[in-house]
Amino acid sequence: MRPESESVIGVGIANDRQLEQPFGHGNGHGNGDGNGNGGEDDGGGENEAMRYAWADIYTIELPAGHRFPMEKYRRCRELLLAEGTIRPSQLLEPRLCPREDLERVHTPEYVSRVFEGRLGRDQIRALGFPWSEALVRRSRCSVAGTVDAARRALEDGGGGNFAGGTHHAYPDRCEGFCVFNDVAVAVRTLRAEGRARRFAVVDCDVHQGNGTAFIFRDDPDVFTLSLHARNNWPYHKERSSLDIELDDGTGDEQYLTLLERALGEVERFGSELVFYVAGVDPLAGDRLGRLALTLDGLRSRDRLVLGRAHATGTPIAISFGGGYSESIDDVVEAHANTYRVAESLFPG
Repeated sequence: MRPESESVIGVGIANDRQLEQPFGHGNGHGNGDGNGNGGEDDGGGENEAMRYAWADIYTIELPAGHRFPMEKYRRCRELLLAEGTIRPSQLLEPRLCPREDLERVHTPEYVSRVFEGRLGRDQIRALGFPWSEALVRRSRCSVAGTVDAARRALEDGGGGNFAGGTHHAYPDRCEGFCVFNDVAVAVRTLRAEGRARRFAVVDCDVHQGNGTAFIFRDDPDVFTLSLHARNNWPYHKERSSLDIELDDGTGDEQYLTLLERALGEVERFGSELVFYVAGVDPLAGDRLGRLALTLDGLRSRDRLVLGRAHATGTPIAISFGGGYSESIDDVVEAHANTYRVAESLFPG
């Protein structure tokens, strides 16, 4: 187990073994000094355009009045295409994630229960979705999308998924709209393929990435950072490598200050690939959040995370995460901003 964290305004301190390697352990997509200042290109040629995983099954039908904004995935993709931020040629369609890859993280018994519709009543309640064959296909595609985005990031410097961020899924159970843990499956799949060994997860969803923290709690080669609302669900929190617990009503300035400090710890860890869970539920007024960031603040967050990865030449893979504002237009705009920032940094 990882050592007990000290606490400074809710900031857990990572252990020394994880921080031995310097930042800049990526594949050479640009050089930088680790402080957000980019260096000259290393001669590797022009970057390829970022690619984004999308499948129509990302949007499935839910019961009338369900609080999950399922349409946000389709609407965000359509908005970015319509305004010309991304091109159709940048979209890649993931296949169903193979069972073998799911079982690198999840127990065979749990995977069978999901596939066969044998989740108990308590598990369905914890998940928040009714079981359906479409849900199974969606969950498998969403995981595969993050795996594909990570593969592309290692090749091109950046990649994204128009879904994912399912950080509440544990090896043997689902909860919080998360069936399978996409980032965890991606980490272990890339390792099995020999593509990378050392990873960081920057989780900016308003809810702690409890499943991800639990899965990698004894893995010295995965650094898990979670910035989340202290008083929000899940009420039993796991121990990440670094937890930033934010008080209700935290706004842009304090959030960005703490994030910048935390990214310094991620950089000291030194990873070959960063996974960015870009949840937009820290937005003020989010029904399931307790923070008070503005749209501009969230966009500054995206610039900070993506910009520092780009400046240091560390590949980064983006997944959606949550977003539950009353206005789905606000949710879509906030998610779209993440990909607008990505396109400004990784133009094709």
